[in-house]
Amino acid sequence: MKKKHVSKAAILDAVITYVILIAVCVIFFFPVLWIIASSFSRSGSIYDIKGFFPSSFSMASYVKLFRDTAMYNYPNWLLNTLFVAVFSSLIGTVLVILTAFTISTFQFKSRRLLMKSALVLSMFPSFMGMTAVYLIMVNFNLINQLWSLILIYAAGAPMGYLVQKGYFDTISNTIYEAARIDGATNGMIFRKITLPLAKPMIVYTALTQFAWPWSDFILPKLLLKNKELWTVSVGLASLDETQFSRFAAGSVFISVPIVILYFSLSKFLVAGVSAGAVKE
Repeated sequence: MKKKHVSKAAILDAVITYVILIAVCVIFFFPVLWIIASSFSRSGSIYDIKGFFPSSFSMASYVKLFRDTAMYNYPNWLLNTLFVAVFSSLIGTVLVILTAFTISTFQFKSRRLLMKSALVLSMFPSFMGMTAVYLIMVNFNLINQLWSLILIYAAGAPMGYLVQKGYFDTISNTIYEAARIDGATNGMIFRKITLPLAKPMIVYTALTQFAWPWSDFILPKLLLKNKELWTVSVGLASLDETQFSRFAAGSVFISVPIVILYFSLSKFLVAGVSAGAVKE
C-alpha cells in the first residue's frame, strides 16, 4: 500500500492546534486544581496560603464540613439543595417536554407569535426581573420557603424549549399519522411513541434542569433569609476568609455529583444536543 504523503503545512497546523488546545485546557483546569488543593490546606485560612498552593495538607476541612455544624450546617444546606434541585428538575422537565412537543406537533393560532416572544424574552438575563420576583413572592407569602425556589425554576424552564422542539421536529410525522389512523389519541401518541423515542432528550433536559438550581446563588440568596433553609451556594458564601479551606472543600464536594452525572450520561447528552440542534 502506498504511504500517504503528509505535507509540512498539515503537520504544523496539527501541532499548533494541539498546542492551543492544551494551553486552553491548562488555563481552565488550573483554577479547579487550585481549589482542590486549597480544600486540603491544614491551616484553613486563605492568608496562610503562600503562592498558589498550601504549604501543608490535611483532611481536616472535609471532616469539619460534616461534623462541625454548629455555625455552618453544610449537611443541612446540602439536603436543601438536593430537595430544590430534584423537584425543580422533575417538574421543569415535564413542562419543557410538554411545551416542546405541543409547539412541534400542533399548528394553532399565535403559535409563531408565542415562539418569537419566548425567544425574545429568553435573551434578557434572569436577574433583571429579580426585584419583581421578590415583590411577587412577598405578596404571596412565599419568602423563606424552598417551594418558592422550585416554583420559579420550574415555571421558567419552558422558556428554553427550543432544543427539545428541534429534537421532536426530527421525528417523522408519518409515525403520528399512522398511529392516528389506528385510533390513537394525542395522549397515547405522546406516551407510547414520543417519550420512548425521546429518551436522550429527556435525560438532557432533566440534567440541565437539575444543574441550574444545584449551583444557583442569586435566587436562593434573594428569597431565603432563614439560615436553616440556605442552599450550599448561599451557605458557602457566608464563610469568612479564615474558613477558606472549608469553603473549597464544600465547593469540591458539591461539584462531584454533577461531574458524575455528566460522565455517566454523556452519551445521552451528546445524542440529545446533536439531534435537537438540527431540524431535518
